[in-house]
Amino acid sequence: MNTTTTKQRQTKYCQAIGRQLQSLGHATNAELLEHLNESFPNLSPTTVHRATTRLSSRGIIKLAPPKQDGSMRYDANTKAHDHFHCLSCDLLRDIDIKNKVIPILESNFDGFKISGQLIINGLCSQCAKP
Repeated sequence: MNTTTTKQRQTKYCQAIGRQLQSLGHATNAELLEHLNESFPNLSPTTVHRATTRLSSRGIIKLAPPKQDGSMRYDANTKAHDHFHCLSCDLLRDIDIKNKVIPILESNFDGFKISGQLIINGLCSQCAKP
């Protein structure tokens, strides 16, 4: 059995997708393709899908809450965190509220322990404007 770790192949597309996702924060495959088509005019939706699947399985990116239309969305932030989701424009933002909110929620549910990611739905500041 070989105990040495082998370096996993990182294609130019994987590298570009990783950089673009870092810039955007959250994105679907279609959004990534749209942003990368200028630099890579021959980049296909299939290649983007395969690359995001590979990056996700390696823990380089992770799945984010999906868009309202059900499209998979990816997250550049791989640390445990929560999200705010705008129900009007579909904006997704990272938030850190778990340590503040979970004790309040658990105190209202006798004996329940809450775990996992929290997603707070509402209206962002732009959509909430009259």
